[in-house]
Amino acid sequence: MPAPVSAPVAVATLQQLDRLLEGLDGPTLQWLSGYIAGRASLTTGKPPTTTAGPTLTVLYGSQTGNAKRVAESLVQRASQAGLPVRLVRADSYAQRELKQERLLYIVISTQGEGEPPDDARGLVEFIAGRRAPQLPELHHAVLGLGDSSYPEFCAIGKLLDERLTSLGSQRLFARGDADVDVDSVARGWLEQAIEHARQVLGSPQPTSTLPEPPAQNGSQYNREHPFAAEVLANQAITGQGSERDIRHLELSLAGSGLSYEPGDALGVWAPQASELVDAVLQATGLAADQPVEYDGVVLPLRRWLTERRELTVLTRPFLQAHAELSGSEALRAALEPAARDAFSALVEERQVLDVLLEYPAPWSAEALVGQLRPLAPRMYSIASSPRAVDDEVHLTVAHVHYVTGQGPRWGVASHHLQGLAEGDHASVFIEANDRFRLPDDPGRDIIMIGPGTGVAPFRAFVQERSLQSGSGRNWLFFGNPHAYTDFLYQLEWHDALRKGHLHRLDVAFSRDQDHKVYVQQRLREHGAQLFEWLQAGAYIYVCGDANRMARDVHEALIEIAREHGGWSDEAARTWIGELQQHGRYLRDVY
Repeated sequence: MPAPVSAPVAVATLQQLDRLLEGLDGPTLQWLSGYIAGRASLTTGKPPTTTAGPTLTVLYGSQTGNAKRVAESLVQRASQAGLPVRLVRADSYAQRELKQERLLYIVISTQGEGEPPDDARGLVEFIAGRRAPQLPELHHAVLGLGDSSYPEFCAIGKLLDERLTSLGSQRLFARGDADVDVDSVARGWLEQAIEHARQVLGSPQPTSTLPEPPAQNGSQYNREHPFAAEVLANQAITGQGSERDIRHLELSLAGSGLSYEPGDALGVWAPQASELVDAVLQATGLAADQPVEYDGVVLPLRRWLTERRELTVLTRPFLQAHAELSGSEALRAALEPAARDAFSALVEERQVLDVLLEYPAPWSAEALVGQLRPLAPRMYSIASSPRAVDDEVHLTVAHVHYVTGQGPRWGVASHHLQGLAEGDHASVFIEANDRFRLPDDPGRDIIMIGPGTGVAPFRAFVQERSLQSGSGRNWLFFGNPHAYTDFLYQLEWHDALRKGHLHRLDVAFSRDQDHKVYVQQRLREHGAQLFEWLQAGAYIYVCGDANRMARDVHEALIEIAREHGGWSDEAARTWIGELQQHGRYLRDVY
């Protein structure tokens, strides 16, 4: 294809582009045009639009992918309605554009104890800070995503909604606060969002702005339609005498059309254990075969409790309803806004069955189904590279199982997976995690921090890097209670060291000595070299517990920057923040 005379692109470049685009269908080419426009906006600082006048900007901040999924659905609906719209991830948003916006929708999750997702930290700090501009011409709406088993439910959505209003923006309609069953709240919020956008923007003609992206993976299987993956292997990888039962599972994706990359997650739909369902039925005195209608669906109560309702996690709405039914003053007291510690202890130490037994209440079958949270899939970081294992996906799963004074308790998905034998099947789907990717340049060094089952994605990373031709070094920090029983994938790591696929391995076995040692202490011990790697362009990854380990690791990195960079605390925190904003400090925490 000859280049136009005025084209600022070399003929060879256009010919190469032609070869890349050859064979792509119309919708894919349309989507790519929107993608390229978005990339151009990152360079020019100007938003990609194809129509004159105000544009709906949809901003999202997402840790696990739910907020991104809802934001993409909103953009799809807006585009189909003929509304000029653009989709921007929070860390790609040019903050100077905020004062120019006229219509802004924010979809954002809250993590752990009221923290923003990693990709939205900069935006949240800006809007909440003194540099945020007055916004008298802005119209906005916010959808917050969270987990009502935490005290600070949807705290970031609330913060942004209230702060934008205080800056002069007009709230178009009430904020949505979505629990883990996101769609039950998101569905109505999205409908309001489109209707209000029409009123603000008028009645525009159809536009091709940001068409729907091609179907992910090119597969018919997804969150709503999971694939039945055959179990190829299920073996314990903790030794006899370990306090934990951690499993390595290998599942077949053959024939599914599903694909993934290192860093992605596998969603697992698991039923509740029959023993738990029996115990709940006995505690409530309800009949298993009693038909119950909810939201237009009629099922026997046993099926609702087995396939559709959450029984292992307590939520504030259920506890509030149960407190009223039972008349328990103790429960009411734990639900008071000032009783954060009591509420946290309640939801961490008990499940639904425990509350039913401790505070008896006269539930009806219909009311119980209506108040229990819908069962959600569990996400597991994938522990394999598809280039190394072909049509398989591997998981590292800690079986949550413990015994209380009232009997055994367990986690729904880990208990289900632990009990699967070779030849059984698990209902799964792929959840992409674009915020946890290996560097595009295989010559970059990487530092991986993954205690316990947090090591799972780094097994995938090392597999992938071993098949690349780059010169980048790989450094792994791993921790667990005991070396003898809890050194997950020990032989694989030693083999990778021998072959040069892993260049450094530092371990912290917390209970193998009188004083406990954790990965953050190993980071400090090797702070000088770690700082040197980061200064030379290394990427650093953290996977695992968000509320304790990830926070401690974050503070350790700041301390290392202060000590070895000679910086103030503020300068060290700014540097760490910049690593996050530039995509060189990435976390998969939960």
